[in-house]
Amino acid sequence: MAAASKEATKLPPLSPFGNAVAGSLGALFALTIVYPLDIIKTRLQVQSKQSKTMMKENEYYESTFDAIIKIIKMEGITGLYAGLPAGLIGVASTNFAYFYWYSFLRSKIIKQGSMSTISELLLGAFAGALAQIFTIPVSVVTTRQQTTHVKYRKDLIGTAEEIISDDGITGLWKGLKPSLILCVNPAITYGAFERFKHLVSERLSNNNNGEELSPGIIFWLGALSKTIATIVTYPYIMAKVRLQWKPPKDDEDDEDNYINKKKSFKYERYSGAIDVLQKVYKTDGILGLYKGMQAQITKAVLSQALLLYVKEYTTKYTIMLFILFGKLLAGKKKVQ
Repeated sequence: MAAASKEATKLPPLSPFGNAVAGSLGALFALTIVYPLDIIKTRLQVQSKQSKTMMKENEYYESTFDAIIKIIKMEGITGLYAGLPAGLIGVASTNFAYFYWYSFLRSKIIKQGSMSTISELLLGAFAGALAQIFTIPVSVVTTRQQTTHVKYRKDLIGTAEEIISDDGITGLWKGLKPSLILCVNPAITYGAFERFKHLVSERLSNNNNGEELSPGIIFWLGALSKTIATIVTYPYIMAKVRLQWKPPKDDEDDEDNYINKKKSFKYERYSGAIDVLQKVYKTDGILGLYKGMQAQITKAVLSQALLLYVKEYTTKYTIMLFILFGKLLAGKKKVQ
């Protein structure tokens, strides 16, 4: 009887649009919580051994904790949220596009049979690529705002205009190539998450009469999945940020520049992701390719785990809202 009751109250699957809405809500919540880590990891990623000797002591970060203290001291608590509006727009649009295409294509494939792990990975990569092509301009704007000194920082529109003025309209798509390669990151994350969730669900189904996964289990499965993906792809994550970053001009006077440079110091200009990796390796060694990874993993793991957690539980309410909305529309048609 209990099983029959459970089946009777089982909600229908959510549409691709509904999944996109749920995914966007989860992403917005997650980024709002972890945004200070996002800005810290970005600033750490654009620093190098060379810049340490050229920067003022209170503007070079030795670690995540050191960055938090110095940013608050120099910019106040709001400094930890520089570029947040652009960041929220970015994650909402990216995750909406990602989850829409992922859910849409997955539902079509599932109708023809079960999906293998490879299929999950390829599908995730393809959905991620589609999302990146349309949403990367917001990522470029966010990176610029996060790494620009508070004295010169502009709002979202002003930053976008500055990028177009400096680099043309294509400047808004800086880092697109590594971003497309990094589509393997969410592919690994969601592919691994679906596999882990399936395995754990099967185990719990055998032991606990089909009980749903608890919030805690979903959180840790999301954390594990994102950790694996981040470690594998981190050098390219760092390369993308450096391509989108705008280094201070070499000829700027020290009074107008927050970098205390020596005259002989020149910031690297990069022609592409491979060029970034080669130059960083040359100056900072293998560890340079992983600079800021601690903050990146902490931010990415918390963000992904929160996103998946919120999405899983937002999905139920989104389905209910869609059903209610459908009934309201049906009622209106009958009245007419």
